[in-house]
Amino acid sequence: MKFFADTADIDAIRELAATGLLDGVTTNPSLIAKSGRDFMEVTREICGITDGPVSAEVVALDHETMMKEAEVLRKIADNVCIKVPLTIDGLKTCKALTGDGTMVNVTLCFSGNQALLAAKAGATFVSPFVGRHDDNGMDGMDLIRDIRLIYDNYDFGTEILVASVRHTVHVLESARIGADVMTAPPKVIMSLANHVLTDKGIEGFLKDWAATGQSIL
Repeated sequence: MKFFADTADIDAIRELAATGLLDGVTTNPSLIAKSGRDFMEVTREICGITDGPVSAEVVALDHETMMKEAEVLRKIADNVCIKVPLTIDGLKTCKALTGDGTMVNVTLCFSGNQALLAAKAGATFVSPFVGRHDDNGMDGMDLIRDIRLIYDNYDFGTEILVASVRHTVHVLESARIGADVMTAPPKVIMSLANHVLTDKGIEGFLKDWAATGQSIL
């Protein structure tokens, strides 16, 4: 499963990239606004940190303007992935862009039917939001199971990009189901390494090593 960082924080992206765990980045208008920086400038800088897809989202709602915005965005770098909303106009834009060889991430997916439409429109990625599903009293992972089944039934090439990931259990369940990608805040990705028994094991090893009075260096 690929790991994308869901952030516009350049320092956090660099830190994660240094671990070798970063496969791409997803951004959205809210994350860019939180950075307080120019949208184009931030996106360009992120594209220089990772060779993987960097999702840059259009803000228009009609197909014609989406296409104009996408034309500007995809000139930023070769690894820009245009993000469009899961609406009829968004799907129309997706079909046009992927037909031209541009990567497209269809976002704000909340049902298996919507995911089916995204795949039929040729989406590179579809982004189901599991955390927001959970917030509304539904099981977000059931949505991932539905999409995995649908895509496997018809051998769709669209990758399932699990979004709105809130904690490590979302990551674990996504991997169990067979999602292709998950995007999460860097702190969630980093926390995957945490385990109390690992900490205790290191503590014990260091105590025993100190008792030998030896040094590797």
